[in-house]
Amino acid sequence: MKIVVLDGYAENPGDISWSPLEVLGELTVYDRTALTESPLIAERIGDAEIAVTNKTPITRTVIDACPNLRAIAVLATGYNVVDTAYAREKNIPVMNVPVYGTDNVAQYAIALLLEACSQVGHHDRSVHAGEWTRSIDFCYWQKPLIEVSGKTAGIIGFGRIGQAVARILSAMNVRVLAYSGSERAEGWALADYVPLDTLFQKSDFIFLHCPLTPETDGIINAANIAKMKDGVIIVNNGRGQLIVEEDLAAALTRGKVAYAAVDVASSEPIAAENPLLYAPNCIITPHISWATKEARERIMQMTADNVRAFMDGKPTNVVN
Repeated sequence: MKIVVLDGYAENPGDISWSPLEVLGELTVYDRTALTESPLIAERIGDAEIAVTNKTPITRTVIDACPNLRAIAVLATGYNVVDTAYAREKNIPVMNVPVYGTDNVAQYAIALLLEACSQVGHHDRSVHAGEWTRSIDFCYWQKPLIEVSGKTAGIIGFGRIGQAVARILSAMNVRVLAYSGSERAEGWALADYVPLDTLFQKSDFIFLHCPLTPETDGIINAANIAKMKDGVIIVNNGRGQLIVEEDLAAALTRGKVAYAAVDVASSEPIAAENPLLYAPNCIITPHISWATKEARERIMQMTADNVRAFMDGKPTNVVN
């Protein structure tokens, strides 16, 4: 069976092995194909039965151009790059990797918060620039340092990742409030469920761990920012579209929001005109919360497991 990986570089830039997929068939791996609709996508799938994608779109046009295509495996949890409804019409299962990096993403969310509060990166760059060597004092700080203990954090979206973040915050003596469309019973042990407006009003830190839906699209906007505490810190390593970036940039400029720390943007790679690039006190990293070697190895193995299950006639993690 022929298997084509359309954009393998982000998953495996060379530090892990493709062997879990190699043993399943004739494997072809492309580092990159396209981030938007392109005839090259169908050309590269060709007569393969299984297409593996991360961010390369597989649309109706691509599916129609690849009559041998029998299954699509996504090297991620999110599968919005695939026309799942049309794939279902064509009896093509779309399989994702639903749980591989909960602890990684939670770890990174806390790292973003601590960077905003402790300014480690800024002061490291200052020292390496010679400013400590030239200092007349034994220490200095160029930006306010914020104590995390004793604060209140609001987490929007309280599934696996939100709850993992809550566990870490609790260990840091942070009170946790949660807003979720479904108030899972296990969440009560980790946080107090509150209405969204209450979360905005009472939180010193706000974390975004909700799925992107019509209800959450742009949930961080000018109207909701106005409800927040002055000096709030906003952390987003969920989906970039959860934030109206122009509104957040304006709030950072005014000082209403003390810091934003984000690992995602509304379009990726981030557009040169994205207003967050020019806003003060905005920490931006290039969508790497998921990317530890350990997590990527799990993605590789779970994707191979999905492909094997399909080949055995018992597809798993089917999203359509």
